[in-house]
Amino acid sequence: MVELSYGPDKHGLICGYLFEAGQPGAPISLDDTVAWLRSREGQGGPGFVWLHFNLTTAGAEAWMQHNLPVVPEFFQALREGSRSTRIEDASDTLVAVVNDVAFEFSFDPSEIETLWLNVGPRMAISARVHPLQSIDRLRHSVRQGCCFDSPVAFLNHLMHDQGDVLVRIVREATVQVDRVEDGLLLGRLKNKRADLGKLRRVLVRLQRLLAPEPGALFRLLRQPPPWLTSKDLEELRQATEEFSLVIRDMAELQERIKLLQEELAAQVGEQTNQSVFTLTVVTVLALPINIVAGLLGMNVGGIPLAQSPHGFWAIVALVVTFTVLAGYLAFRRKD
Repeated sequence: MVELSYGPDKHGLICGYLFEAGQPGAPISLDDTVAWLRSREGQGGPGFVWLHFNLTTAGAEAWMQHNLPVVPEFFQALREGSRSTRIEDASDTLVAVVNDVAFEFSFDPSEIETLWLNVGPRMAISARVHPLQSIDRLRHSVRQGCCFDSPVAFLNHLMHDQGDVLVRIVREATVQVDRVEDGLLLGRLKNKRADLGKLRRVLVRLQRLLAPEPGALFRLLRQPPPWLTSKDLEELRQATEEFSLVIRDMAELQERIKLLQEELAAQVGEQTNQSVFTLTVVTVLALPINIVAGLLGMNVGGIPLAQSPHGFWAIVALVVTFTVLAGYLAFRRKD
């Protein structure tokens, strides 16, 4: 039994581990997995295998269909459009759809990917398209000697790892929101609206995809598969509740971002109104001189004060008087 050191094999296997009673996971190959499952068919006792597949490898899905006892609902979940987080019972096998963030997450909505799981009494299968943070944390824990008594304990550990990843994302998003709020208090509005919009889109998509479906979980807890123990169900319920708390914190952060966006919009609107008012005042102040200059510039006879030695200063006084009056009326309307 030799662990794959880098990348998936020709069937898409990234890693495989065998968990015996009270023992850390031991690397296992696909051939050994098939042989172990056949030897344990119809027998009781502890022990299960975990296989992690890369779905971008051609033939990975076909190999699982022909060689592993995977329920059809798992492959249906791979092809369907709905990717909301859920755990369902399919022929006494747990089929889970778990959304996670990419390994190098940079607060981009496109970096939210899906992990599919098939969890039975003897085997846990996980499959993904892109590298994900939570499953990588789980692989690291297994390499460090983490033990699992049952496949459900493995699933609960994955849920806790995903909750830890989400907590870190919420903390990083909170730090970014704090910086935007500090800039808003200092009057620095450059690029703040775009930053808040990006953060809000990411959080909205995370909340929409990661929030567990309460109906599916309620059906599972009410009628669980017969091989699940009461301890497994209680741990699964606790993991889901902790996950829901993170989702609630994420919703509160969205409300905070919404309030900041409204405040930014109000400040931008106020600046726009100030600019429009300034432009209006300049136009009003320039109106008297433009009118007088237009009238006196006409090349016709009878222009007043044309022969007067003080005509220029009289016109200047008239223009200044009307300009002061127009400015007084404009600023009085502003007040």
